[in-house]
Amino acid sequence: MTTWADVDQNAFVRALLDPELPPPNGLEASHGFPPERRFAIYRNNVCVGLVDALAERFPICLQLVGDEFFRAMAQCYVRERLPRTPMLFEYGDAFATFVSDFAPARELPYLPDVARLEYAVGQAYHAADAAPLSLDFLRALSHERLDSATAVLHPSTHVVASAYPIVSIWRRHMSDDEMTPVELDHGEEALVVRPELAIKVAALPAGGSAFIDALGSGGTFDEAVNAATAVAADFKLTECLRELFLTGAFVALSVAH
Repeated sequence: MTTWADVDQNAFVRALLDPELPPPNGLEASHGFPPERRFAIYRNNVCVGLVDALAERFPICLQLVGDEFFRAMAQCYVRERLPRTPMLFEYGDAFATFVSDFAPARELPYLPDVARLEYAVGQAYHAADAAPLSLDFLRALSHERLDSATAVLHPSTHVVASAYPIVSIWRRHMSDDEMTPVELDHGEEALVVRPELAIKVAALPAGGSAFIDALGSGGTFDEAVNAATAVAADFKLTECLRELFLTGAFVALSVAH
């Protein structure tokens, strides 16, 4: 009887991804099915399962391109990249990059960033829980003390900056309202947080993602503002802080005494 250790596992994976290749050596007939047919059934089941997982993970992308196009694109992705962990919710981490290089999708230049946003939503959903900081804490701080403060962001916090209005596109397709076109002449920076049970997606002011990245790297608020204004000279700090607190993106603030 052939065991898994007897099979060339590299050849198995190559054949799994390429339907033109024969099944690897070492497979045996079973219940009247020759190895070629057994492997073809297995290959198809694996591909269909992974495509279904991508369709569930990127539902807005699927809506934007249609089911047939999305599944054809997803099949190409599956052939290039199998899951690297047994946790299927992590699958699709390179999907946005793949989409950006997928020639048939180039007529939708915003599609890769929508995929990045959707992947961030999935990551936020599975992130650890933490109690968000109350807005009253911020109100009690003077401007001077806030400048030197550092922040702990909620584990679910993600930002995605785009040259396209990805938050508006995401909201439009998540709504039950009648679909209307989204103007593509401006960019948006998305904030994704899941402070409790519900995902929150908000549009940040220009420079907001640089501000959050700086805080997430341990920078003070003053340093984060400098990072944001280097990207957007008219960075609106008050508006950005409002979104961060309303979405529950802060877990703690450390203020120098």
